[in-house]
Amino acid sequence: MIHQLTLSDVLAEHARSRPQVTAVVDGELRLTYPELDRRVTRLANALAARGVAAGERVLWLGQNSHAVLELLLASSRLGAIFCPANWRQSADELAFVLDDLAPKAVVWERSETAAPLSGEDWIPAGDGYEAFLAGGSDEPRAPGDVADEAADDTAPVLALYTAAFDGRPNAALLSSAALVAHSTSLLVVRQMEPGFTFLNNGPLFHVGTMMFCLATFQIGGTNVFTPAFDAEEVCRLVDAEKVTQAFLFGQMIDAVVAANAGGKYDLSSLRFISHSEEWDAMTTVDDSPWCRSKMGGYGQTEVGGMLTFLGLAPGAAGFAGRPSPLVQVRILAADGTEVPPGEVGEICARGKSLFSGYFNRPELNEAKTRGGWHHTGDLGRREPDGTITFIGPRLRMIKSGNENVYPAEVERALKTHPAVADAAVIGVPDEKWHQAVKAVVVLKDGRTASAEEIVEHVKGALASYKKPRHVDFAESIPKKGFTPDYDALDAAHGGGGYPGS
Repeated sequence: MIHQLTLSDVLAEHARSRPQVTAVVDGELRLTYPELDRRVTRLANALAARGVAAGERVLWLGQNSHAVLELLLASSRLGAIFCPANWRQSADELAFVLDDLAPKAVVWERSETAAPLSGEDWIPAGDGYEAFLAGGSDEPRAPGDVADEAADDTAPVLALYTAAFDGRPNAALLSSAALVAHSTSLLVVRQMEPGFTFLNNGPLFHVGTMMFCLATFQIGGTNVFTPAFDAEEVCRLVDAEKVTQAFLFGQMIDAVVAANAGGKYDLSSLRFISHSEEWDAMTTVDDSPWCRSKMGGYGQTEVGGMLTFLGLAPGAAGFAGRPSPLVQVRILAADGTEVPPGEVGEICARGKSLFSGYFNRPELNEAKTRGGWHHTGDLGRREPDGTITFIGPRLRMIKSGNENVYPAEVERALKTHPAVADAAVIGVPDEKWHQAVKAVVVLKDGRTASAEEIVEHVKGALASYKKPRHVDFAESIPKKGFTPDYDALDAAHGGGGYPGS
């Protein structure tokens, strides 16, 4: 027991050691750590009375809310598993999650999509949630909350659904131990300190937002919640709450700059990456390794968020940087042997921040963890200086003739063109070469470029066989989190024929 540290334990310690610190801000609701701890105790007891026990699942279906953090911490206190579902899902997708996860309790924000699937025992968000929480006992689960025999920091506590790489979504299970380990790495690279305030404006069903929410929680900082991204509201909250960081990138940053034209809001508390002259003038350009490297690295849900950080490798040859201090990375061939530096193989990992497998997927778990390593499904290369370059998803490798072409490599070359704002690369069927490279390109406002100019630019940066044979211009690149939605791109632009599929 002396080595246990669950998320519930972290909260209990914060309640003792940070009695005056604001833990949560959500609209008019403001909670100190002791207040949050008391609410989580009531919520855990209310859920237990509903039949939620160790290993049972609790589902949140709604936009961002303080309830997400409370439900996660209450699940930790019970040994249960919490899942924040993707509220953007279709009815069929949501029905799959409900059947797959079989949650014992569901808290939901009413929507047209979810209503036909709802049960009489579902707990409505807002007043219904508050009444449910208030009905729970305020008695700790063990005398003095000193020891709880049900606590196990290696047991799954968080389930996040990942991309349907095998034809169906899979819930990646993360333990308290893994989440604490990842948060520790992140708060070091980001140089997070007490007083750090994070604005949860990105979706909390996505690991990119969740990892910063939990790192902020672990350092004893303040989590501010807003339902979804709205540029004006981001400006208002940064000003009002002196936010240190928000979930922002690319076009979201541009939208915030536009919303703050004329300097209506004071955004100087925001310590962030350099982006544009206007943005840099409004905010404080941060010198942490995370921000100096423009948030560079490689990660996925199954590793807790980030596996490698570019900030740990200034001047590195590898675009993804070096592994977190709490993990190991190997680049492995199909037979499980490590490939030498400079050669492409599958990025494989093990360590403290890795997931516990997928919920109810024994065969997939066996395949993904063969040889004692988590096989990410992504290709990479270790450079001579020991750093890592992310090449691209193994199933998305393009086979043109006898040559392998990796989309990420071509995308990087495309984005160095002065007229290109964003780009993605797919493979399209080709009678002669099996597949050909197609670039989908978004141009910067006011800039022009022809398909021929785009092709010549790539040809000047990469081997000729990697250049696009086709170029489509688009208004935007569909995304899943930070990465292009390649399934949507294939459907819209005629992609297919991948050798790994």
